[in-house]
Amino acid sequence: MFITPEELLAGKEMTFEIEIPPEILYPTPDGRPPEGEPRKKIRLRPLTVKDVQLIAKAAKEDEVLTSVLMIQRAVIEPKLKQNEIADLHSGLVRFLVDRINHISGLSTTEDEMREITESPIVQAFFVLAKEFNWTPQQVKEMTVGQIMSYLELLNQTKKISSF
Repeated sequence: MFITPEELLAGKEMTFEIEIPPEILYPTPDGRPPEGEPRKKIRLRPLTVKDVQLIAKAAKEDEVLTSVLMIQRAVIEPKLKQNEIADLHSGLVRFLVDRINHISGLSTTEDEMREITESPIVQAFFVLAKEFNWTPQQVKEMTVGQIMSYLELLNQTKKISSF
C-alpha cells in the first residue's frame, strides 16, 4: 500500500516539546546544573524543505545567521525575534540547532556517518582531492566515468612506482 500525499504532509504539522537541561540553559563554570531550577521546555516544529531553502538563500555562507534563522523558523513557543536569538548564549544555540536538525531529519547518527564515510564514492572523492589537490567542489562536479578514470590512473601509477 502506498502512502497518501496527506500522510506525507502530516509531519509538517507535528510539534515537539523539548526539555532544555538546566546545565545548558543556565551554564555554570563547573558544568553542574544550578540547584533548584525547574525543568524548562521549548516547543519546536520540524523545518520543511521550504524553510531550508529560505534559510539557505538568506544566510548564504553565514553559519551564525543560518542557526539564528533555523531557530526562528522552528521555535513555536516561546516566539523569539531574530535579535533575541542572536543574544542567546552559543551553547544554548548549539543545543537548539541540534534538536531542530534531529526532528527535521537533517542530522545523522554516528553509525550513519560512519557508513557514509566508508562508502566507496566518498572514499574516491577523498583520494582524488588528496592526490590531485582538488577542492571538494571540483571533485563533486566530476562524472562517475571521470572519477573511475582518475582512480585507475592512480592505481596504475602506484603499480609502476612499486617496481
